[in-house]
Amino acid sequence: GDILMNLDSEDENEICVGCAGGIDISATKKYKEEPAPRGFVAYTVTAKGLKGGHSGVDIALGRANSNKVLFRFLMQAESDFGIRIAEASGGNLRNAIPRESYAVVMVPSAKTASFEKFVKNYEKMYRAEFAETEPDLTFFCRKTDKPRRVMNKKDQFGIIRAVFACPNGVQRMSQAMKGLVETSNNLAIVKCVKGKFEAHNLCRSAVDSSKEATAWKIAGVFHLIDAKVTMSGGYPGWKPNMASPILKTATGVYTKMFGKEPEVKAIHAGLECAIIGGVYPSLDMVSFGPTIKYPHSPDEKVNIKSVKKFYHFLCQTLKDVPAK
Repeated sequence: GDILMNLDSEDENEICVGCAGGIDISATKKYKEEPAPRGFVAYTVTAKGLKGGHSGVDIALGRANSNKVLFRFLMQAESDFGIRIAEASGGNLRNAIPRESYAVVMVPSAKTASFEKFVKNYEKMYRAEFAETEPDLTFFCRKTDKPRRVMNKKDQFGIIRAVFACPNGVQRMSQAMKGLVETSNNLAIVKCVKGKFEAHNLCRSAVDSSKEATAWKIAGVFHLIDAKVTMSGGYPGWKPNMASPILKTATGVYTKMFGKEPEVKAIHAGLECAIIGGVYPSLDMVSFGPTIKYPHSPDEKVNIKSVKKFYHFLCQTLKDVPAK
C-alpha cells in the first residue's frame, strides 16, 4: 500500500501530519569510593510529588525535572555543608519527565540542625518557583542508616556539576509553526550507585541539525568529567505535507461526521510515521487516535467516549479512500 494511517495520536479532535525526531544520549563513568567519614550523620534527601509526563508533548509546560531539582540542591549543599554522597537515583524511562529522585548523603554532625533547616528552605523556594506547575512538589530529608562508603570528593564535585549543567527542557521553539517546540532534551535518568555513574537523555527535534548540535552539547558536558558518552536509537523527524491526499480525505470525513474541521498539527514527540517514512519516503501519511491524557506517567488514561468516535471515523475514512 502507499497510504499509512497511524493510530498513535492522543487527541480525538486532531489529525497529526508531522513529528520530531529523537536520539538517546547516555553518559557513564566509574567513580572512586572511600570509607564513609566519621563524625557525619546520614540523610536521605528526596524530591517527589512532581507531575512528570511525556518528555515530548509535556516538555513545554514548565514542569520540574526531579533530577535537576535534586542536583541543584546537592551542588549548594556540597558548597555550604561539605556533604558526602553515598548514592543517588532518579527517573526510570527516557521518554518520561522524571518525577522522583533521591540521594543518600552524609552531613557533618555539628551541622545537622542547619542542614535540616536548609532543606526546608529549599522546599519553600521550589514550591514558589513551580507554584503554577507543581502544586504537590515535596522536598525533604530523613535520617537513615550510615552507609559504608561514599563517593570520593573529586568525582563528586564533577558529577554534581555535570548533571546540574546538562541542558534540559525546551532548547528552541519552532520558527515554522507557532507554539511548537522545535528542540528539547529530557535528562531522564540519573544513577550514582556502587561506583558507577549513569545519565540517560532523550533529545528531540524537528530539525536534524539542531538535534545533532544539542546531542553534542550534552556530550560535551559529560566529556568534561571524562565520562564515556554514547549516542544511539536516532530516528528522523516527519516533515508535514499539507498537500497530502489522505489528509484531504480524512479532513473531509471528519468535517462531515462531526460538523467541524479537525485541528491539523505537528507534535513534539516521536511517532511511528517518522521511522516508517524514513524507509518508505513515498508513503502518504496521517496520524490520529482517541484522547489520551498524561501519557507515560502513572496517571495515563484514555477517554472511553472518544474511542467510539475514533473507531467510526477510522472506518469511514477507510471507506472514503479513493480507489485507484
